[in-house]
Amino acid sequence: MRAFVVGFLAVGTIGVPAFGAIGSDTSGAGAELAGSSAPSAFSVLSAAAVESTPTSLLAPLPEVSRDAVTVSRSVDRNPLPTCDPSVDPGPANGQIATDDLCTLWDGTNMLRGDAAVAMSALNEDFTAAMGEPLCITDSYRTLAEQQRLAYTKPGLAAAPGTSNHGWGLAVDLCSSVTYNSAKISWLTENGPTYGWANPAWARAGGSGAYEPWHWEYVPGTEAKGTNWD
Repeated sequence: MRAFVVGFLAVGTIGVPAFGAIGSDTSGAGAELAGSSAPSAFSVLSAAAVESTPTSLLAPLPEVSRDAVTVSRSVDRNPLPTCDPSVDPGPANGQIATDDLCTLWDGTNMLRGDAAVAMSALNEDFTAAMGEPLCITDSYRTLAEQQRLAYTKPGLAAAPGTSNHGWGLAVDLCSSVTYNSAKISWLTENGPTYGWANPAWARAGGSGAYEPWHWEYVPGTEAKGTNWD
């Protein structure tokens, strides 16, 4: 499945450099399966019997290995079919048109197309591992919302017009995720495969406020040279 995710993110990211292992394999091995009815990562992984809460889905599971190969090669499958990851919403931080953003599985939170597709792929595997979707409290923020946050929480929010939330490249996780050791450990290990990570500045001992709930789509934030909430 790692090969599927890496290939998919390399295609979906809007002209940005790869993050870590992401984008290291863009051979397009899944082209031969275009138009096929390959099973989704969620259906494959959720079909596997899990006796206890796993900490990683990266280790191969013998009982699903054959289908997993099929999934990993189906690089053209979009886990968020209504979203076009190639849309460039432009340079207006916090002023992105709703039509240029993609709504996530919860029907509320929105992100830039490539970030939304990557997050949806991550959510499929998180759901298979944890038995419930990833809970998000905050995603794209308008300029007005960022101004209000900066006013009410000075020192904890980026200057309006510079926030990664304003680019549609960041999410805040629910406390039920952040303070659940199994869930946050799974995300810490698997999130970077999809381009999502809790940035170094937000970790304990980092250069900014400690915010374990704040996660960013790193290929996008690196391309913009930003690293703040």
